[in-house]
Amino acid sequence: MRGMRSSSSSLVALAKLLLFYCFTTGHANGGGLRLGYYSASCPRAEDIVREQVAQLYDKHGNTAVSWLRALFHDCMVGSCDASLLLDTSAAAGVSEKSAPRSFGMRNFKYVDAIKAALERECPGTVSCADVLALAARDGAAALGGPRVAMRTGRRDSRASRYAEVGRDIPNHNDSVSAVLSRFAAVGVDAEGAVALLGAHSVGRVHCFNLVGRLYPSVDASMDPAYGAYLRGRCPTADAREDTRDVAYARNDRATPMVLDNMYHKNLLARRGLLLVDQRLADDPRTAPFVARMAADNAYFYDRFAAALLTMSENNPLAADEGEVRRDCRFVNSA
Repeated sequence: MRGMRSSSSSLVALAKLLLFYCFTTGHANGGGLRLGYYSASCPRAEDIVREQVAQLYDKHGNTAVSWLRALFHDCMVGSCDASLLLDTSAAAGVSEKSAPRSFGMRNFKYVDAIKAALERECPGTVSCADVLALAARDGAAALGGPRVAMRTGRRDSRASRYAEVGRDIPNHNDSVSAVLSRFAAVGVDAEGAVALLGAHSVGRVHCFNLVGRLYPSVDASMDPAYGAYLRGRCPTADAREDTRDVAYARNDRATPMVLDNMYHKNLLARRGLLLVDQRLADDPRTAPFVARMAADNAYFYDRFAAALLTMSENNPLAADEGEVRRDCRFVNSA
C-alpha cells in the first residue's frame, strides 16, 4: 500500500509539473511565455497598454486595425520579435517597414507612444514584441472582437528580417495553397487561417491592390454590383503604390469598424475585396470553414482567438537571442 501511495503521489506531482509547463511556455522551442509575465517586474504593464490603446482608439479609430496587422506582419516573418518596428540603421539593417509587402502599414508612431508610457513606469522592462502582442489583443477587443488570453515574455530582435518579408507575407492575389503554406509555417491550420483572415472585416484597402480585379473588366468571381461600386471607389486602373494616394475601399461596408463574421458573409455573397479573400470561399480546403463562420459569429470568435494566440507565439526568442529595446525603432547600444 505504501508503494502504491508513493507511486500515486509521484504521478500527481508529474501531472502538476506538466500542467505548469503547458501554462508557462509558448511553443516547444521555448521562449518562456506565460500569463502575467510582468506581474512582479512591472505590475501595471498590461493595464498601461490597455489604457493607451483605448485612448488612441478614441482619438484615431483606425489604430486598432493597425495593431492587428502589425502583429501579423511581425509574427509571420521569422519570429514575434518586433523586428518589424526597427528603422533602417547600420546595426539592424534595412527596415521591414520599407519592404513592398509592408505597403499601407501605418501608425507606428503610436507604438512609440505606448512604449514611452511603459518606459516611464518600468524602464527597460517590457519588450516591444510584447507591446505589439498586447496592443493587438486590446485592439481586437476594442473592435468588438474576442478577448485573447495573451501570454507575454517575448524578446526583441537585434536585426531586421527585411530579406524574409517578401517570402513570408502572403500577397493579395496569392493562391490558397500559398496562403495555407505560410500559415502552416507558424503553426496555424486551414481553419485558423480562415479565421485570422477574418480580420479583413475591418480596415480598408488601397486601390492599388484592387484595380487588377476591376480593369479592364470586373473579375468574374465578383458580384457585378459590388464590382460597379468598387469601380466608383477606384475609378482608374492607374492607382499608385503610394500611401499618400487616398483612393481606397472599405473591407466591409456593413460593419466597417467591427471585427465580426461579415467578412465571411461577404465571401459567400461574392463580395470579397481581395482576390485571395474570395478564393477562400471556392477552395474545398477552406470553403467549409468560410460557410460555418458566416453562419456562426461565436464560432468565428472562438477560432480567431485561438489562431491569434498561436500566431502570436511563433518562435519566441530565447533570452540570449534578443533584448528588451528601450526604443522600439533602434537596437540598444552596446
